[in-house]
Amino acid sequence: MEHAAVYQRLRENIEKTISVNQEQMELILQHFKPQKIEKNSITLRAGEYNQWMNFVDQGCLRIFFIKDDGQEVTRYLAFEGMFATGLASFITQEPSFEYLQAMENTVVLQINRNDFYYLLHIIPAWEKFFRDYLADAYINNITIYHRETTKDAEERYRELLKKDPIVVQRLPNRIVASYLNMSPETLSRMKRKILDLPK
Repeated sequence: MEHAAVYQRLRENIEKTISVNQEQMELILQHFKPQKIEKNSITLRAGEYNQWMNFVDQGCLRIFFIKDDGQEVTRYLAFEGMFATGLASFITQEPSFEYLQAMENTVVLQINRNDFYYLLHIIPAWEKFFRDYLADAYINNITIYHRETTKDAEERYRELLKKDPIVVQRLPNRIVASYLNMSPETLSRMKRKILDLPK
């Protein structure tokens, strides 16, 4: 396959989830097309119909929505080796209520919704791949809900540092704060407090 190195991370992700033969793998991969997205570009807006599933090869995508008061809430962050899409709109073909934005100069491998569903019809294992993806998305949403309803600001920040330090290392404070459902000022206080603790 042309530019095989670009597809290596995606191939490994698929192989961790399902077993397919070489012919099936090549058929899957040929439906994913490389796309460069500039930092801060928004590729899906609320009200649009999402037609794409994205796999992050380099960079970072975030999914967020905007509350009535104008506050951004970051629901999901995808770094290298992760999928990201406005899933509800992708499945239902109803207008999206979310935005999808590149937080860094990003390279994704995109598959069109029609091609994605075509693969579901012709490759039985691809249905398992989609089921596992949906299960992961559900678990992620439940985990976030649990975090928001049972943990205070400091606990949420400490948990993020332990489980996903890449978020703090690579993204600006305002994005980290919106991901943890707190103000940038609260996040700054948490960071100062932790840094001031005796080692």
